[in-house]
Amino acid sequence: MSITASLVKELRERTGAGMMECKKALVETDGDLEAAIEHLRKSGLAKADKKAGRVAAEGVVIAAGNEGNAVLVEINCETDFVAKDDNFLGFAHRVAELALESGHDSVESLSGTEFGDGDTVEDRRQQLVAKLGENIQVRRIAHMRIDGGTIGHYIHGGRIGVLVGLTGGEQDLARDIAMHVAALNPQYIDENAVPADVLEQEKNILKAQAEDSGKPAEIIEKMIVGRLRKHLAEITLVGQPFVKDGDQTVGQLLKSAGAEVVGMVRVEVGEGIEKEESDFAAEVMEQARGG
Repeated sequence: MSITASLVKELRERTGAGMMECKKALVETDGDLEAAIEHLRKSGLAKADKKAGRVAAEGVVIAAGNEGNAVLVEINCETDFVAKDDNFLGFAHRVAELALESGHDSVESLSGTEFGDGDTVEDRRQQLVAKLGENIQVRRIAHMRIDGGTIGHYIHGGRIGVLVGLTGGEQDLARDIAMHVAALNPQYIDENAVPADVLEQEKNILKAQAEDSGKPAEIIEKMIVGRLRKHLAEITLVGQPFVKDGDQTVGQLLKSAGAEVVGMVRVEVGEGIEKEESDFAAEVMEQARGG
């Protein structure tokens, strides 16, 4: 049968696939729209499986939230170019909304959530892989839930996302502290949050350094105490100088506002993923030779 432009258009609208892929699918299914949709889904799954092993260390972090509940979602792709694509960003924002609404904490459970028009999140991810030609993954979800408190969020350049939960503080303060966390990346909220083994390891390192100085034992002890205090100030949120006013620490800022940080989450695109080193010029030459 004849494949009309309106049929191709309808298939594109329903699947998000490219025009040529839609036309080809309709030809192969003799113009049967539902069969063409199934064909494209299978094709998308095959392409998604083929690309799944490729490193996806670019992407975005998206925040979504309402009163007392917020979420960060990291969606990865292979290149910065795709990370800025409207289709990719639309998918990422919708996934963040669904993560917030559903309350799912795991990517696996979120993948089966309905995305729209009968598709799941996983269906749409596979379709996006087929459309954009890159490995795309919903990598992780970070929730924060606080009763009777305030959650502030800050996204830096789409690549770093932070949630900060406060009690006794306002929204603007929570956002300012989230900005601080994005910039200085404190490892812990305060000294009480530092694990005992981490503290002991640091003490042993400082002790070995101080003993090498050859100073008397009582001086060494003072050196260890002083250096440990300085180290804790560097790695804890409340000990760091506030990024917008270096004359006061975050702890002093919180005290003056009658507030306390009760939660902190920081997500950065691609952290922990080993990126492949590629020779772009060599890749272009290989493609030019038909390799």
